[in-house]
Amino acid sequence: MSTSTTGLKAPSRPASQWTNWGQWAALVTMTVDHVTRYLLPDAWDAGWASSSIGRIAFPLFAAMVAWHGLFNTRSPGRYAWRIVVIGLFAQLPYMTMPRDGFQLNICFTLALGLVWGSWLRDTADRVSRSQGSLPLAALAVAATLVAWYIIGHWVEYSHLGLLLIPAYMLAFQALSQASLQLSDRLLATLAALPVLTVAGMMNSSDMAKSFTVATTLLMLFFAAGAARFVPQVIVKMPRKLWLAWYPGHFAVIALILHWPWLMEKIA
Repeated sequence: MSTSTTGLKAPSRPASQWTNWGQWAALVTMTVDHVTRYLLPDAWDAGWASSSIGRIAFPLFAAMVAWHGLFNTRSPGRYAWRIVVIGLFAQLPYMTMPRDGFQLNICFTLALGLVWGSWLRDTADRVSRSQGSLPLAALAVAATLVAWYIIGHWVEYSHLGLLLIPAYMLAFQALSQASLQLSDRLLATLAALPVLTVAGMMNSSDMAKSFTVATTLLMLFFAAGAARFVPQVIVKMPRKLWLAWYPGHFAVIALILHWPWLMEKIA
């Protein structure tokens, strides 16, 4: 069993084969969402793809980040920084997409959610071990809630997006450690309610809500033990492709969107 950089005991590590499949699914569903939203003409009436297939991407990305942050890394902070670096490369083409006002892309939402979720877990662990003051911990949590309220206006998926990873981490830890006793299973089920609530509030249409909640439910089943039944992926995602796809696909979309304008400027 691994330990975190703070010396605290980490949750037992469940099988993670599903994340290799999740990488392919996340990239495909995200690309479908963005191509549908930014490139296809309104006359094609393809909005259903963004409201269905496209709603799988974010809860899937968030689940993988929460899973790795909880089970597969000794340093969630370094992991979050790698996500921020991808976001920095993607931000410029991302800003050329049609939208109202300035917004930081999804990488910043994921990284901040991971840092917050890891900090909350470590804080709760210290308090439960009587190594921290409960009043001071409550004050610190209140301060992070103020930061959450402020930052939520500037990141993609807003306040609910920032909540998703901490809620996933709470549910994953409870479900993966629950015994077969009824009391443990009931507590684990209660721990899963926040992430399902957040997922259900993230979209406006019934179709979008159903796909987001269904994706989240599947992630919870993996944490509850179903992950061990997932076979190895047939073709593993190349690391360079995984790191480059998010900024790269936005760069391609930006070129397609603005190519006529660029040609006019050159002429």
